[in-house]
Amino acid sequence: MNYLVSASVLSADMLNLESEIRKMENSGIDMLHFDVMDGVFVNNITYGLAILEAVDKGTDMLLDVHLMIIDPLKYVERFAQCGADIITFHLESESDTMETIKAIKKCGVRASLSIKPNTPAEEVFPYLPYLDMVLVMTVEPGFGGQSFITDTLSKVKAIRDKISELGLDTDVEVDGGINAETSPLAIEAGANVLVSGSYLFKAPDMAEAAKNIKKGI
Repeated sequence: MNYLVSASVLSADMLNLESEIRKMENSGIDMLHFDVMDGVFVNNITYGLAILEAVDKGTDMLLDVHLMIIDPLKYVERFAQCGADIITFHLESESDTMETIKAIKKCGVRASLSIKPNTPAEEVFPYLPYLDMVLVMTVEPGFGGQSFITDTLSKVKAIRDKISELGLDTDVEVDGGINAETSPLAIEAGANVLVSGSYLFKAPDMAEAAKNIKKGI
C-alpha cells in the first residue's frame, strides 16, 4: 500500500505561501491539501479558484482539493481547470453524489468522497467502485487545529474492510488532528493518506514531523 502525507495549506502562512510550498517540497510531503469552504456548508470561508491556480503554477506537487461547499457539482470543472489532481466533495452536500463523481472523472481528475464524523461509513459503500479515494473526517470540518475524534477510527476500518472485500485499490484518507500520536491509530485502522496541518506547519522541522507521521507504517 502506498502511504502519503498531505499537508493542509489551511495551516500555512498565507502571506508567505510560496516559501511554505518550497518547504513542503523539501520536507518529503507527498501532497498539498487545499481546503475550500463557502461559509454555508461549514461555518468558515477560505480561499478558492484564483489561489489554487496560482499554487498550481508554482509547484508540481499533487493538489488534493477538498470542497467543503454546498454545491460541489457546480464547481467541479472550474477546480479541475485550475489544477486540481484530486477533487474531494462531501456526501452530505446538496449535489447528486453519482453525478458529481461522473463530472470529476469526465475532467480527468481523481474522484474522492468525504464523510463527516457523524455520517455512517455504510453510506459510502455504494459509491466505492467509482471512487479513487474516500476521506473520513476525523474532526468536524471547518477549522484547523482541532483534536482527533477517536470514534471515527471505526469508520476508517469499516471502509477499508469493504474496499478489501470488493477487491478495490481505493485510498482511504483521514483529515483532522493528525500528528505523531494519532497517525499510527489511523494507519492501523486502514488509512493510507494522512492530512496534517498544524502539526506540520508549527513543527521546528517539517521534514522530521512528516517522518513522525509515517512512523506508524
